[in-house]
Amino acid sequence: MQIDLSGRTALVTGSSQGIGLAIATGLAGAGASVVLTGRDADKLEAAAAGIDGQVTTVAGDVTTDEGTAQLLEQVPDVDVLVNNLGIFDAKPALEISDDEWRRYFETNVLTSVRLTRAYLPGMVERGWGRVQYIASDSAVVVPAEMIHYGMTKTALLAVSRGFAKEAAGSGVTVNAVIAGPTHTGGVEDFVRSLVGDELSWDDAQREFMRTHRPQSLLQRLIEPEEIANMCVYLASPLASATTGGALRVDGGYVDAILP
Repeated sequence: MQIDLSGRTALVTGSSQGIGLAIATGLAGAGASVVLTGRDADKLEAAAAGIDGQVTTVAGDVTTDEGTAQLLEQVPDVDVLVNNLGIFDAKPALEISDDEWRRYFETNVLTSVRLTRAYLPGMVERGWGRVQYIASDSAVVVPAEMIHYGMTKTALLAVSRGFAKEAAGSGVTVNAVIAGPTHTGGVEDFVRSLVGDELSWDDAQREFMRTHRPQSLLQRLIEPEEIANMCVYLASPLASATTGGALRVDGGYVDAILP
């Protein structure tokens, strides 16, 4: 398949590293002009330097009204919006405070809602656009060690489906991507928090999958580029009939035919 996003502008939130950076790199490789966002300007510049293509950066905290306003002033319209920004951590369910519940919802869900609300009308008016939400297998198989995170990813499936209905018949598609356990720096820290520091990384990864994610058919962590491949396809004209969906790149982790 030939994917050509030339002339399109794509915004990826939380894109200075990990899955977000891989998605931005893939979109730029397909010809899109890509906007990287994050709070650390230096990390964004370093990330942009490693991407071959047209890339700009906007540093700021889009979890706040002020940070969002700054982003919208600099990037008033986009053709592709990838809501990737998210936080996660392990915490016993009964020890999660009200403030933590709010912080997870506001960061992982409300930020993407706010940006969709800002950019979707322009897409609809132009008759073309792509909105994506990076969800997780945790949306469907909520992990006992981080139910606050799982809650936010479940919410994103509802948000995605709802905005797809809002965009019905407009030429704009809205989808969620259910990412499985993925190999990123943050996940390495998470794995270590559960299995300890004594094992080598390869052994630690295998122990994590065996103990905490035994239903994975892939039996390894997914690489960020494998998530990005799905996102690039969904951003393309080739995915024009795919909307309102929750598409799995989970290595067979979710033990179901449908999400």
